[in-house]
Amino acid sequence: MSIFRKFAFGVLGVAVLFLSTATAHAAWDPASYADDEILEFYTETEDGDGHWSKVWLVVIDDQVYIRLGNRAGGRIDGNVHKPHVKIRIGGEEFDKVRLDEAPDKVEAVAEQMGEKYWSDMFISFVAHPYTLRLVPRDVQ
Repeated sequence: MSIFRKFAFGVLGVAVLFLSTATAHAAWDPASYADDEILEFYTETEDGDGHWSKVWLVVIDDQVYIRLGNRAGGRIDGNVHKPHVKIRIGGEEFDKVRLDEAPDKVEAVAEQMGEKYWSDMFISFVAHPYTLRLVPRDVQ
């Protein structure tokens, strides 16, 4: 086999591998995120400025929840894609995740945050205007 053919097959192999991983969609699996401590969400303002925020998460009844303070809540309020954000969690990225307010889970989320994160004993005294359930596009 000529060097050119070997090179061509090598390039083709790399391209197939890249495309197969680039087009694969991660499966949303809340149970696998229960031990994760941080997730990131991406918001964008009207002038195109984007920002990744890092927040704590808990999983309750196979649902992912976050609780936001004023600063992160302000990013959600100013997000041009509201109620959707991009999420990075469990080594995966999800392009369109809906943030549903979950007033019925405020106490349960606060309790779980306190159990999971030792420093929540201090943070729990800060205002948290949002308790949110994360619902990816493909999950209804």
